[in-house]
Amino acid sequence: MEKVKDKESLKELQNAPVGKLLWRYSLPAVVGMMVMSLYNVIDRIFIGQGVGPEAIAGLAITFPVMNLSAALGVLVGAGGSARISILLGAKDYNGAQKVLGNALGLMFLIICCYLSVFAIFIDDILLAFGASAVTLPYAHDFMLYILPGMFMTNFAFTFNNFMRASGYPIRAMVTMFIGAGLNVILAPIFIFYLDWGIKGAAIATDISMTVSAIFVMSHFFSKSSIIRFVREKSMYVLDWRVILSIISIGAAPSLVNAAACFINVIINKTLYAHGGDIAVGAAGIFTTYTSLMTMIVVGICQGMQPIIGYNYGAEQIHRLKKTFWLAVGVSTAVVTTGQLIGLIFPEWIGRAFTTDAGLIGETSRCLHISLCAFTVVGFQIVSTTLFQSIGKAGASIFLSLTRQVIFLIPLLLILPAKMGLDGVWTAFPTSDVLATVVTVCMIIYQMSKFSKAQHIRSEIC
Repeated sequence: MEKVKDKESLKELQNAPVGKLLWRYSLPAVVGMMVMSLYNVIDRIFIGQGVGPEAIAGLAITFPVMNLSAALGVLVGAGGSARISILLGAKDYNGAQKVLGNALGLMFLIICCYLSVFAIFIDDILLAFGASAVTLPYAHDFMLYILPGMFMTNFAFTFNNFMRASGYPIRAMVTMFIGAGLNVILAPIFIFYLDWGIKGAAIATDISMTVSAIFVMSHFFSKSSIIRFVREKSMYVLDWRVILSIISIGAAPSLVNAAACFINVIINKTLYAHGGDIAVGAAGIFTTYTSLMTMIVVGICQGMQPIIGYNYGAEQIHRLKKTFWLAVGVSTAVVTTGQLIGLIFPEWIGRAFTTDAGLIGETSRCLHISLCAFTVVGFQIVSTTLFQSIGKAGASIFLSLTRQVIFLIPLLLILPAKMGLDGVWTAFPTSDVLATVVTVCMIIYQMSKFSKAQHIRSEIC
């Protein structure tokens, strides 16, 4: 009876007012992402204030490794959740169930592979990613203790996406609250009271993500869940058609995270060459601050994705378009607010993370330059999610790469040679503007295709 009721609730994705629906799905996702983002920020504040500016720089060196881990998790999480939404919209419940089972096996395989590589070559990887003699011990300590928890982190985030895509936005938010709330409690105890330093932050994350993963995975063992783990072995046998359907959609957001990994390597090395460890630390604070805004946008996109995916599968294009433009408007307002705060109060942001005058000054300069075009970032992220949600893998991948690879890498190689450290900071807004021009062209083309499909469908009806 409960399962029938849950299936009925999916009809809201096709019939409820779009504004109300986006609010209902996005608010829990935004709250969850904000909580996760805030605990990352608080973690780094604790590390900066309790350990020192070198620890902040060391933590910044680990960002590429963490991004690479996230990229592999997103490959399954984003791809699988988009596929589940489309299949549920088409009323193919068996297909959605098959995606869930294959995603479980694929995640085990991926996580075991990358954790083995990280565990064996961790120091070599950190040095390649820009660690110096000063920052390597901090980066090594953090990665040594965070590695076990990365297994649980990937499962928590991946299946949290599946939970939301199958019609449980509130429960997905609770998952994020559990992990983040526990981490905010444990981190200061481990860092300050037990005096474990940077490794204390990693251990707190490990424990928090383990509890969060247990909660989210237990959902899929419940008989009331629309899609769940069952005893049928065929559900878990890797079907390469299903795997490819997951990977083809998940490739775009995965490449964004993977690109961020290699971009961070280039940024760290360029920053160290032109400004030393202080510049690397400033970039770490900049990345942490901007993540607060981008995580809100990602939360909006997570709420938007099941609505767009379901209505695309149900051929309700007018609802899809309305959802997209509403998400663009809200996301633009969010990043513009963050931009203004960063431009007006840059020194306050720096002081939140450190008491070092040099690091505060460089952070202030970084924010003044790097945030100049941040207002366009929301539109770009939402647009990429649109293509991902409707299964347009090629367009989504290309759009994902424009900002962080196609434009940013050449700019990082060209501008610092002419402008020094300011060239690194200038590369960010320049790539934002160029990528947005490309995004606008692609969205105009896609919207014209939607309008044509709507017209044909109305004539047939």
